Amino acid sequence: MADEIKAGADKAAGAAKAATDRAATAAKNTADKMRAGAEQARETFQDKVVDPAKRAGEKMKASGQKMAEGGSTIGVKMIDQAETNAQEAFAAMRRAAQAKDLSEVMKIQGDYLRDQGQRSMTQAREIGELIMQFGRDAVAPLKGGK
Repeated sequence: MADEIKAGADKAAGAAKAATDRAATAAKNTADKMRAGAEQARETFQDKVVDPAKRAGEKMKASGQKMAEGGSTIGVKMIDQAETNAQEAFAAMRRAAQAKDLSEVMKIQGDYLRDQGQRSMTQAREIGELIMQFGRDAVAPLKGGK
C-alpha cells in the first residue's frame, strides 16, 4: 500500500509539475507577446509622433533663424538708404548755399527733388524685394526646402 501511495503521490507531483510547466510557459509566452506589442507600440509612436514632431521643431528653428537673418538684412539696408538720403540732402544744401542767385537755388532744389523721388522708388523696390526674399527664405524650411 505504501508503494501505491508513493506512486499516487509521484503521479500527482508529476501532474502538478506538468501543469506548473504549462502555466509557466503560457505566462512566458503571454509576457513575450506583451513585450513585443509594447515594443511595436513604442516604435509606432516614435515613427508617427516623435520623429515628425522633431522634424517640425527643426524646421521651425531653421525658419526662425532665416527670419532673424532677414530682419537684420532689411534693417541694415534701411540704415544704408537713410545714410545715402542724408548725404544727398546735405550735398544739395551745400550747392544751394553756394548758389549765385535764386534761379540756381530753384534748379538745385528741383534736381534734388527729382533725384530723391527716383531714389525713393528704387529704395522702396529694394526693400520690397528683400521682404519678399525674406518671406520665401523663412517659409522654405517649413515647406521642406533648404
